[in-house]
Amino acid sequence: MKKILQIASAFIGIIVGAGFASGQEIMQYFTSYGYLGTIGAIVGTALFAFLGMTIMRVGTRTQAVSHKEAVYTISGRYLGVIVDYVLIFTLFGVGVVMIAGAGSIPSQQFGLPSAFGIIVMTILVIAVVMMRIDRVVKIIGSITPFLIFAVLLISAYSLFTMETPFSGLVETAKEQSSALSSWSTSAVNNWFISAVNYVSFNLAVGASMSLLMAGNERNERVSAIGGLLGGLGIGILIVLSHLAVFSKVDVVASFDMPMLKIVDDISPVLGNVYAIILFGMIFNTAVSMLFSLTARFTSVGTSRHKLFALIAGAVMFFLSFAGFKDLVAFFYPLIGALGLFLILALIAASFRMPAKNEQQKRASS
Repeated sequence: MKKILQIASAFIGIIVGAGFASGQEIMQYFTSYGYLGTIGAIVGTALFAFLGMTIMRVGTRTQAVSHKEAVYTISGRYLGVIVDYVLIFTLFGVGVVMIAGAGSIPSQQFGLPSAFGIIVMTILVIAVVMMRIDRVVKIIGSITPFLIFAVLLISAYSLFTMETPFSGLVETAKEQSSALSSWSTSAVNNWFISAVNYVSFNLAVGASMSLLMAGNERNERVSAIGGLLGGLGIGILIVLSHLAVFSKVDVVASFDMPMLKIVDDISPVLGNVYAIILFGMIFNTAVSMLFSLTARFTSVGTSRHKLFALIAGAVMFFLSFAGFKDLVAFFYPLIGALGLFLILALIAASFRMPAKNEQQKRASS
């Protein structure tokens, strides 16, 4: 049970990063649709649970040491090329967004230049990426419980202290830009497509590191249940965060970090504590992105791996100055659309790939 919870915690930590923990993702993908955004969050919970279980099961079956071999195994020769390049683009793009998010925290909370947070985050991420995968997974999983506890407290506070009922906040919520606002047609820019796009985006974000983590686990049942619980945990956090942001949307809408603003209004001291937690969650996802990217092109632990991490981290550093909010709006919907290829491949693989014990029977016969 301990291993299952460790995997579930790490799975949440891999996916939950700057955009989610800050509340900016939640604002754009769910709160901007008002009441329908709540239904979208529930739909997202179900999808995360199923797909989290599926990707972890596939990772253990393929015993992945990089996403490349797992992707080609589950997707085939031609679709595999598409999914592989989607994941490479995702790892790099989200790595840039995470580092940019690290700049917004000290800027909003402490009045420091955004460059300060960006520099500190880049140095920490590159240093940790040079470690072994088992150490990386433990570091990621250890930070997650703090976020879960914080989200529970923030949600409870927001709901119990809201001064305006949801009915009076709906119009304000709908005035906010949605993640799909650049997709101008109403047929595409709606709550259901937004929820699916969000799950697809996050799955693309977490796929590489999740496959690596599952490939490090021999027991398929342990990895599958860990993925299921992790997916459910993410979904529940989405629902709670959406309700928290929705209940205070008239106050937090103009901030890059809506959740941080809520906590800061409770107490500046608690705001400082949450800023540290938020920084840790950004760190989690940034490490996952850069580690998986280096594992795709190099052998982990080698001097080439370390050199690649240094160069890729430096490039991410320079691109991160484009700004957190704008980067979220640009990268996330695009990655969500591309991530549908991965979802289709995973669903097909869950039916097509035989279980491990069946593979062993076939090999011995």
